[in-house]
Amino acid sequence: MNTSIYHTLLEIAAAKGTGFIVLIDPDALSPENMSQFLGVCEAAGTDAFFLGGSLMHVPWMDRYVQMLKQHTTLPIIGFPGSLTQISGHLDAMLYLSVISGRNPDYLFGQHVYAAPILRKLGLEAISTGYMLIESGALTSAQYMSNSMPLPRKKSNIAVATALAAEMMGMKLLMTDAGSGADFPVPMEMVAGITATVSIPLIVGGGLRTPEMAAARAQAGASFIVVGNAFEDRPDKSFIAEMATATHESGQKRRFATP
Repeated sequence: MNTSIYHTLLEIAAAKGTGFIVLIDPDALSPENMSQFLGVCEAAGTDAFFLGGSLMHVPWMDRYVQMLKQHTTLPIIGFPGSLTQISGHLDAMLYLSVISGRNPDYLFGQHVYAAPILRKLGLEAISTGYMLIESGALTSAQYMSNSMPLPRKKSNIAVATALAAEMMGMKLLMTDAGSGADFPVPMEMVAGITATVSIPLIVGGGLRTPEMAAARAQAGASFIVVGNAFEDRPDKSFIAEMATATHESGQKRRFATP
């Protein structure tokens, strides 16, 4: 039986319509608050965790991941902004290529350095086409990757970019408005991409309410990722509202699809 994290994600999306993932920023979640926050997330219905960010100051990534795994049995998947965010204690890592931009270092350059490390660690790498979407603000991801975002009102460009990623053999897609986004990824863009490609789409950035998450799930997202919204409201009720809205909308879409 295949037990890869990638196949686990596929199973979550197939069962729930849309999975709910919490993004952990090591700079925002201290070791002292890990147990409570991860417990709240699990009880609220979270399906997995992403770990990482565009800029990270925690110098002991391995130890941080080990501490996280003491408090949860859910998958912890790397969402790296740099090589320093690789850890052999992760369950898997998104092997991100910033396909929305034309900076060769983030399209393929850093990947050459990472590949031998991942092989030696035996860490599952999930090839992911990452698309930054214009969000009304200069985000950390845009600044650190030195990449132009895709225009939010040009869904056809995003659809063509997603289709190219699928044809190149990537396993996942992610549209991200970025940390601190003024506006989330437009629903029309989510719907356009998911109507065109067959690989799962992850949507994140700027999703601050259950209604925002539900709308993107209804539009076709296979996974919703939320991070910053929980830094101000880490309580169980809010996280549960976000998870429930995501799952219920994903289920409605799943059963409505012929």
